[in-house]
Amino acid sequence: MAMSEAGPPIEILMVEDNPGDVELAREALTEARVRNNLVVAEDGEEGLSILRGEGRHRGARPPDFVLLDLNLPTITGREVLAEIKCDPALRRIPVVILTSSQDRDDILETYDLRANAYVVKPVGLDEFIEVIKAVEGFWLGFVKLPTREELAI
Repeated sequence: MAMSEAGPPIEILMVEDNPGDVELAREALTEARVRNNLVVAEDGEEGLSILRGEGRHRGARPPDFVLLDLNLPTITGREVLAEIKCDPALRRIPVVILTSSQDRDDILETYDLRANAYVVKPVGLDEFIEVIKAVEGFWLGFVKLPTREELAI
């Protein structure tokens, strides 16, 4: 179930250093007909800069939703998640971990850091697209997200 065509597009921040995974996510969101603005950060430092509206991202609309890889250069996904969930201005933004790691410690640690969901990237291209569509369908089709006003503290 895709989001309605009414209203502004959903702002999605994807913090991912693999260009192939980014392109698959774009394709899946297009196929699912989600009105979105997918902003991509290639590392954790840029992801935090976007979230905080710093530097060249000053004045940018904050994301409604974050897809976060764990294995990132500069600042890891765990560190980004911890920063998001400790910051009163960011902590209400839903964060879905989208990673190749199936390690039990990674799963437990990210939930301890208040991740909203943990999704393992499948290896196959078609399966990856299906996972993105399922994440989109759940988070943007069924879940009631905080409004812009509720996100701002």
